[in-house]
Amino acid sequence: MNVYQANRIDKKETGVKMKEFIKVIDENKDLILDAERYIWLNPESGYKEYKTNEYMIANFEKMGYKVNRVENVTGFYTDIDTGKPGPTLLFIAELDSLINFKHPDCDKKTGAIHNCGHHAQCATMLGVAAALANKEVLGNLCGKIKLCCVPAEEGIEISYRQELVKKGIIEFTSGKPEFIRRGIFNDVDLAFMVHTSPAKDCKFKLTAGHNGVIRKRTVVKGVAAHAGANPHEGVNALNAANLILLAINSLRETFQEKDYVRIHSIITKGGDSVNAVPDEVVIESYVRAANPVMHRKINERVNLTISACAAALGSTVEITDMAGSEALREDKTLSKFAVEVAEKYYGKGSIIVDDEWLASSTDMGDISSLFPSIHAYACGADGKPHGIDYKIVDPINACVDAAKFSVGLIDSLLTNGGEKAKEVINNFTPVFKSVDEYLEHKRSINMSKETVKFNDDGTVSLCYKN
Repeated sequence: MNVYQANRIDKKETGVKMKEFIKVIDENKDLILDAERYIWLNPESGYKEYKTNEYMIANFEKMGYKVNRVENVTGFYTDIDTGKPGPTLLFIAELDSLINFKHPDCDKKTGAIHNCGHHAQCATMLGVAAALANKEVLGNLCGKIKLCCVPAEEGIEISYRQELVKKGIIEFTSGKPEFIRRGIFNDVDLAFMVHTSPAKDCKFKLTAGHNGVIRKRTVVKGVAAHAGANPHEGVNALNAANLILLAINSLRETFQEKDYVRIHSIITKGGDSVNAVPDEVVIESYVRAANPVMHRKINERVNLTISACAAALGSTVEITDMAGSEALREDKTLSKFAVEVAEKYYGKGSIIVDDEWLASSTDMGDISSLFPSIHAYACGADGKPHGIDYKIVDPINACVDAAKFSVGLIDSLLTNGGEKAKEVINNFTPVFKSVDEYLEHKRSINMSKETVKFNDDGTVSLCYKN
């Protein structure tokens, strides 16, 4: 018997009186597991989740929900009003996949694959929606519940998202900041979601938080020439790009461990033909850090490094910085109640609260900078997250039990006049005092300009700050 089976609710073995929502979720187990399989087999990357979006909407509408589509992009939400005064709680699932052509189950045309586990989140969401559609379950609650499926959590395909920005379809490359900008979360008081995890020693898990991220697209511009006959007449953008990446690596010893800095890059265009001096090279990068003040300073240092290296080899460079995700800090009061719920239904040891700070990033951090939030984990996956071996091996825990845990937490927070939800809200200090302040901060990061100028007097000007 594995840890999942041992900890699973069993009325006969434990004698625990089962809540109505547990019964409803069990009755909808096939709906949940079918969704996990369907979305796994139909992965779509960010702002392209068309089939997934329609599949989820169709199931919501079958349950009787009024669905609010989001204009011009994928994603939707529904508002559930209990009819009793109280806080508004947001529950989130993410629609998008990653891209990895080497994963055995990827879409062979697009490379899309849910080796992030977001498909399990969507399945969990349907279990939560099914439970809250039941009048007996909803009758115990107060306030409002917003169920929201969001696109584009994974920060991939930067060039594609830049085109959406240029067309005015989106302002932010990540889904949750874009939804915040559109006012979809203006009524929210607290929020949570449940991600999948390959952890083996528990059913659920909480961490300290995640890094923030700034996304970067760098276009190094040189001069083309015949690579064999007259390379001296060209300016090799690829050589400049190589120097840039080497210099960024040389910065690493200047970073402090407490800031959890991570910088990683790929070259998405390295030239057009091997016998021509490359005149344009494109680098996509992430700059991640835990401390938002240091994050900005480190990103500026990276921009200086890029600009100086390009100038050293006679190249110009265009840097586009895009506000990605804010650092996520798990709300301690909300985490406390999440632990109570997990232990109430699954026993001691079923949930681990780890003080580990994760250097990865999630745009749930943007939610947490405005409202008390947690980004909980449900076990049931196997393999390396984002790797070629990642898959769900225990969909009962990853999806069905995750739905029970989620509704259990909603039930705990919004019963008794929302007493626990109000405690969470009263103990919270937001990073930003308002959505307007948040948006001003995000926009101050965004930058797109040439940062190297060769002057007529032989000097070089570097303008690498916004």
